Amino acid sequence: MLKPILLVEDNPNDLELSLMALERSNLANEVIVVRDGAEALDFLFRRHRYADRDEGNPALLLLDLKLPKVDGLEVLEQVRQAEPLRSIPVVMLTSSREEPDLDRAYQLGVNAYVVKPVNFKEFVSAISDLGVFWAVLNEPPPGSTRMVRRPKA
Repeated sequence: MLKPILLVEDNPNDLELSLMALERSNLANEVIVVRDGAEALDFLFRRHRYADRDEGNPALLLLDLKLPKVDGLEVLEQVRQAEPLRSIPVVMLTSSREEPDLDRAYQLGVNAYVVKPVNFKEFVSAISDLGVFWAVLNEPPPGSTRMVRRPKA
C-alpha cells in the first residue's frame, strides 16, 4: 500500500493550487489535507480524531510555515524529535523569505525550503516538480514505500 502525502495548508487558494499541482504530477499517493499545525501533529502522532488511522508515516510532509494554533517550525521540531517520525521527508512551503525562518527550518532538519511563487503557473510548476522529485528521484530510507506515478492517460 502506498503511503499518503500529508499537506498542511491553511490558505484555501494555496491549498487548491497545491492539490491541482500534485494531481498534475500523476502521483498515485493519496493526499491528506490538514488545516493547522495542531491537526498535523494529531495526525502524525495518531491521537484525538486520528487515533484510529492506519499505522505508518506519510511518504512526505508538505508543511506551510505560517499556520494557526501551532506554526510549521514547531511541527517540524516535534517531528524531528520523535524517533518514529524523524525519517519523514519534510518540505517547507512558505511565502516567507525571512532569513531567520530559513535558518531555523534548516537547523531543525527540514529537507527542503520552497518559497511559494506568486505567479499561478510558477506555483503549480513548483509543486508539481516537488511531487516528481519525491516520487521519482529521491531514494527513500530502507523499509519505506516509494511513491508511484500513475501512467498518463
